[in-house]
Amino acid sequence: MLKYNIRGENINITDAIRDHIEKKVGKLERYFNETPEANVHVNLKVNPNKKAKVEITIPLPQLVLRAEEVHDDMYAAVDLIVDKLERQIRKHKTKVNRKFRDQGSAKEFFKMNGNDLPANQEQEDEDELKIVRTKQFSLKPMDSEEAVLQMNMLGHSFFIFTDAETNATNIVYRRKDGKYGLIETN
Repeated sequence: MLKYNIRGENINITDAIRDHIEKKVGKLERYFNETPEANVHVNLKVNPNKKAKVEITIPLPQLVLRAEEVHDDMYAAVDLIVDKLERQIRKHKTKVNRKFRDQGSAKEFFKMNGNDLPANQEQEDEDELKIVRTKQFSLKPMDSEEAVLQMNMLGHSFFIFTDAETNATNIVYRRKDGKYGLIETN
């Protein structure tokens, strides 16, 4: 059963918006053999430019579905996000089901319909996920500022490093807004 956690920033969550989200996201249940116990995290935001930003995250076993959309109309943004989530499910269905089988499960997580993806599309999706290059390197202890400098010097959008203080492996990355983010591991 899907449980909805709908939050709003600069917007009042009306019953109409809530009903629309639950109705649209609820359609995703048809892709599952059994509706999973999952929380649907929805974040609605209205920016100062009056654009609506919708983010939906659904953590599932073996897969996290996540999409975001910015649109003039909140309802249209929800519709577009559900389309994105459906594409993610169709794209990863075969891989997730295979992973369940490999782990000894007799059941498949997603329903397999013959009309979802042509066989050649499934092969293309698997090729798309194929790792074509592997790199190995030593993680030098440094602070996050030095890691950002290293990342920029290399011209990359992320950089993995060992935090000099905690000895944990962390990641710095460049955000879409041009600022930087830090992912800390435990």
